[in-house]
Amino acid sequence: MNATVNAPVEADWVAVCEDSDLIPNVGICAKVNNKQIAIFLLKNPDGSESLHAIDNHDPKSNANVLSRGIVGDLKGHKVVASPIYKNHFNLETGECLEEGYSIPVYAVREQDGKIEIAA
Repeated sequence: MNATVNAPVEADWVAVCEDSDLIPNVGICAKVNNKQIAIFLLKNPDGSESLHAIDNHDPKSNANVLSRGIVGDLKGHKVVASPIYKNHFNLETGECLEEGYSIPVYAVREQDGKIEIAA
């Protein structure tokens, strides 16, 4: 598994789950420092896997639901579709592809069988 976002050098990493808790192409939600973070393990077309972590909050619906969205590829971007209004969020940048806003993206990694988020 590969992290898709570089963490600050002095990042504090918080373990949120076991790597075996992740199901490819299905999101989970973890609470880190009072923020809900959606975590995705993507199975890429070439057979590799990649980890992604974004804010769980959908700013259009004002609901914490992005971990329940459907992941896929849209115009060459790895995205999750919000389950409410179906807006697509780029999992690498947090940018909404249909609207002019974005959400935070978090550094995520697998370390010794644990999934960790940079706090």
